Parts: sequence; structure tokens; C-alpha cells
Amino acid sequence: MTATLSLEIPRDVLESARMTVAEAKLELAIALFAANRLSLGKAAELAGSPVAEFQMHLGTRHLGPHYDAADAREDRETLAALRSA
Repeated sequence: MTATLSLEIPRDVLESARMTVAEAKLELAIALFAANRLSLGKAAELAGSPVAEFQMHLGTRHLGPHYDAADAREDRETLAALRSA
């Protein structure tokens, strides 16, 4: 079983933001993903959403997957190794 922690947010803060707890979790997950602090899977888990649904939320904000030059290089090397095997 995964250990959990609780985060207390004053009710009036959520009411002022006109957000539900689920919406606040989604916003936190998106922010942490955008800041490269959480992977796609962990951010989706925090949001309480399936990965595909979380990706749709990211898409509406024009946030794509984390994929940089090092990832592309690694993929290219893997493909070359597979082709020569």
C-alpha cells in the first residue's frame, strides 16, 4: 500500500478560487508536470485521472510531453541497435 500525506487547504481559499478539491489536485498536478517536477504518470496519479485523460487536460493548455534532445538521441541509438540485431 502506498503511503499518503495530507495537505490542508483552508476551505475559504478553495471557495475564493471557486475550485473543488478535485480541481485543486488537477491544477497542482499540471503545475508540477509543467515544472518538470513530476512525470506524466505521477502527475496523472496525483490528479486522480487516467493518463489519457490527464494528457487531454495538458493539451487544452498546450503542454506537451517532456521530450528533449537527449531523449531523441537515446531513441535514435536504441533504434540503431535494434536494426543491427
